[in-house]
Amino acid sequence: MRTVDRVGVFVCHCGLNIATNVDVAAVSEVAMGMPGVVWAEDYKYMCSEPGQRKIAEAIASHGLDGVVVAACSPNMHETTFRRLCASSGLNSYLCECANIREQCSWVHSDRIAATAKAIAVTRSLVEKVRGDRALDPIRFAVRKQALVIGAGISGMQTALEIAEAGHEVVLVEREPHIGGRMAQLSETFPTLDCSSCILTPKTAEVGRHPRITLLTHSEVTAVDGYVGNFTVKVRRNPTDVDWSVCTGCMECMNRCPKQVPSEFDRGLGQRKAISVAFPQAVPYRPWIDRKSCIYYATGKCKICERFCPTGAIRWNQEPEELTLNVGAIVVATGYDLFDKARVGEYGYGAYPDVLDGLQFERLLSASGPTGGEVRRPSDGKTPKQVVFIQCVGSRDQEKGMPYCSKICCMYSAKHARLYRHKVHDGQAYLFYMDIRAGGKGYEEFIQQGVEEDGLLYLRGRVSRVFPEDGKLMVWGEDTLSGKRVEIAADMVVLATAIVPRSDARQLAQLLKVGTDAYGFFSEAHPKLRPVESLTRGVYLTGAAQAPKDIPEAVAQAGSAASKVLALFSGEMLEHPPTVVDVIGDLCKACGLCVGACAYGARELDEVFRVARVNEVLCQGCGACAAACPNGATVLRNTSRDQLLKMVDALVEGS
Repeated sequence: MRTVDRVGVFVCHCGLNIATNVDVAAVSEVAMGMPGVVWAEDYKYMCSEPGQRKIAEAIASHGLDGVVVAACSPNMHETTFRRLCASSGLNSYLCECANIREQCSWVHSDRIAATAKAIAVTRSLVEKVRGDRALDPIRFAVRKQALVIGAGISGMQTALEIAEAGHEVVLVEREPHIGGRMAQLSETFPTLDCSSCILTPKTAEVGRHPRITLLTHSEVTAVDGYVGNFTVKVRRNPTDVDWSVCTGCMECMNRCPKQVPSEFDRGLGQRKAISVAFPQAVPYRPWIDRKSCIYYATGKCKICERFCPTGAIRWNQEPEELTLNVGAIVVATGYDLFDKARVGEYGYGAYPDVLDGLQFERLLSASGPTGGEVRRPSDGKTPKQVVFIQCVGSRDQEKGMPYCSKICCMYSAKHARLYRHKVHDGQAYLFYMDIRAGGKGYEEFIQQGVEEDGLLYLRGRVSRVFPEDGKLMVWGEDTLSGKRVEIAADMVVLATAIVPRSDARQLAQLLKVGTDAYGFFSEAHPKLRPVESLTRGVYLTGAAQAPKDIPEAVAQAGSAASKVLALFSGEMLEHPPTVVDVIGDLCKACGLCVGACAYGARELDEVFRVARVNEVLCQGCGACAAACPNGATVLRNTSRDQLLKMVDALVEGS
């Protein structure tokens, strides 16, 4: 095996990010005397075009067979420098990055100590590259079909863009209909367009698109495989109605005698035990709720079956398990609202006229339980004094939600304005911490509410909401005037925090994708890879990643779709070759490596009694190598000999 004995070291100032606490020139000077190093230099921005040109010229003029770039984290620019080396005739895996920004400059204030550490880190990476060997990417075929999980506005947009580009898409939605939260809205800010008018053409297009297979009332139950070749199991839950026979006449729903609170109307309206959620639902086909159905409770009734003109009722349907083979997965699971049980001081759940934002949306909607009229749930009267409370759960350290939910300022302003448009003699009060209106036309929308609709903003927190003499007493404080505020309200609307879907963490485990502290799906990098997860081939969009408004969710959907299309643009994919090898003579088939692998890349060959590696699934984390008691598992370009030499280099530097 050819050894690396002509190494070039290139030290980056990163502007002042590194140079502030690290003597970059000293690192470069010391590097020149390290074993195997024949060239070393520093530059203000190594990742810039002139900086990359310096590296390319040095490779050519000094015959370099190994490169170390001492700069920022390899997560940032390792790919950049490796591609540069490849274009300069050097194998890309003979290039290593020494992290002297995050691990040295950013975490130390002592310039002398930080410089010494930067020299030691660089020396260790020089030893590593001297033990590296040239590697070639692993190539494999890609299946050009995508899976989108979640059929809200972001998931639908992603599916449509992939399908319009000519690829098959499977769109999985756990609800019986598509449209997500946007289907529950009345109007949208800042234009006050009818939400249904915007959404319905989109849902109809998804429902009839020839390259979109729509699986509603369905859930992902298992995910195996790797980018380009995922195997996904989906459970289609029973509807007890044969949708291939049903015509959507809704005679069954009209005849059904059982009514229960409607989840779509957030408990403010009623639905039948066999029903569709709303008039514009896609698919417009009914399903039977077994928990509410009289027949499933008593064995009697079957009125829906008796009056169905096409004989579409199918009692006791079994769940159907489907197996999908797809090349890419997009997560668009949307959001839920903060648990009402955790905001007891505002009486949510105890007093019927304390609503959350989605409940108020349903009161405003023409397809809602009141036909668009604002009425109190308790007595059906029109409220004349309505208090809107923002940041309920959001930006609250005590409740564990310190983040901003982003859309609450705007939708509270929208609610208040729409309320005033419907109740001209009503008064809207808005308690706020501060107004965050960062989108196009958003600040103007807030100002119009104040100037044209008479919205009264009160800066401060509400301490308590309680009933008194048929009113809801709201106690708060206006921090601008320093005065206590008491309002006798007819209705209180809470802008509760946006939280991930309840099963988001479970799905993340199936996909082997990380989540943040709150359960939102984690992106690979917040700036450079905002729609990619750390599991290659799995992409994120919409409120599955973080709270988002509709324009941002749609824009991110287009970005996720473009990533999928880029993945599908060639016949073959490449996987980094920095994976593990198994030395058969040393392997005892103990199985410890199988249990240590978080990616399912290891299995035991029972015939030959040796561990096998699925190279495409392997992410090169090294857990199996650490678990192997016999040294039979070796991570390419991170051998035990290399590691020991790197440690020796660090010790020498100390």
